[in-house]
Amino acid sequence: MKRLLPYYFFFLFFPCLLHAQKVVSIQIDGTINPASADFIHNAIERAGEAKAECLIIHLNTPGGLLTSTRNIVSDLLVSPVPVIVYVSPGGAHAGSAGVFITMAAHIAAMAPGTNIGAAHPVSMQGGMDSTMNSKATNDAAAFIRSIADKRKRNLDWAEDAVRNSVSITETEALQKNVIDIVAVTEKDLLSQIDGRTIQLPFGEHVLQTKNAVAETYSMSVWEKILNIISDPSIAYILLMLGMYGIMFELYNPGAMLPGIVGVISLILAFYSMHSLPVNYAGLALIVFGVILFILEIKIVSHGILAIGGVVSLLLGSMMLIRTSSGLELARISRLVIFSATLVTALFFLFVVGLGLKAQKRKIVTGREGLPGITGVAMGLLNPLGLVMVEGEIWNAESVDGDIQKDEKVRVKEMKDLKLYVEKMNT
Repeated sequence: MKRLLPYYFFFLFFPCLLHAQKVVSIQIDGTINPASADFIHNAIERAGEAKAECLIIHLNTPGGLLTSTRNIVSDLLVSPVPVIVYVSPGGAHAGSAGVFITMAAHIAAMAPGTNIGAAHPVSMQGGMDSTMNSKATNDAAAFIRSIADKRKRNLDWAEDAVRNSVSITETEALQKNVIDIVAVTEKDLLSQIDGRTIQLPFGEHVLQTKNAVAETYSMSVWEKILNIISDPSIAYILLMLGMYGIMFELYNPGAMLPGIVGVISLILAFYSMHSLPVNYAGLALIVFGVILFILEIKIVSHGILAIGGVVSLLLGSMMLIRTSSGLELARISRLVIFSATLVTALFFLFVVGLGLKAQKRKIVTGREGLPGITGVAMGLLNPLGLVMVEGEIWNAESVDGDIQKDEKVRVKEMKDLKLYVEKMNT
């Protein structure tokens, strides 16, 4: 009988083992961009293929691009898998675009010490007039009201977050029906949502997550690279590196490395910028500034072209990213802009300075370099003869009377491949 007990317990708990559920867990830490939108879309598909009970999105974001936010919200609203957005860990923030994503989830949760809010459209770069600001605010308010109504959340607070930039803690969010749960850990979250009924496109689904196993799904290496270069500051740095790499390759054909780095940087910069709200006037000013710097090397303008290049580069950099809505958190760091402009200006001023010094330096080679050079008479110059100058034998003519053999001479000028020389003691 004792030998049969292990088998008895195995068959008793075997059904529980068969019904052990799985959930997929991902992390979004940073701005919302096309790379993060694709990652969330792929995670929903992965959770569906794995027949997971739900997808948990650990969210910590200051905001991001409006287009990417709308794509994510659309994926969440039609997801065939329950999606739980969990603002975590402690100290995390769901701001701007993060508010829309959190409220679009089937279940919204926050960890202690987190906050949510501040989704008011504001000018990030380039500015918006009062009319455009009003349009952006109304559009954002309608957008978040539709999400809140779909998920039966607090419509008044949602609109207030857009119009008045309010931000609240996790406790206040729970009291105001902005979120559903405050959970200390992911395990606590899974325990609290167990047994909840979720409305999915195909019908209702009861969550069974109490003993579920969490499977972490991370970005691939390529997705991580795209996520990094989607940052406007990184895209700007890649653009500058690309332009200078191509320029250095043109000035030093065959160097190869600057050209290779330049082409790769430009391709990555263009990929990143196609998803960013680029102002082409700003891009044109940057290109024009680089052209002015190049012309400064070729044309002596006493610094006028260089000053124009600095102004054009600085203005273009400030204008490069221009958002149509304050919901879009997209801007180039002022520190990056000023640093790039300063380094560029100093570099070209250094190159121009070297060029001016080279122009003032006495010519030491060729026809212009011969006057003033000393040599030795190889025979009597009366007045014609031969002289040796810097190891070379020249036909010479004395302009200072007879010059004896082995006497030192100084070159006065060269004409028709003949040197006109004088004695050294004159």
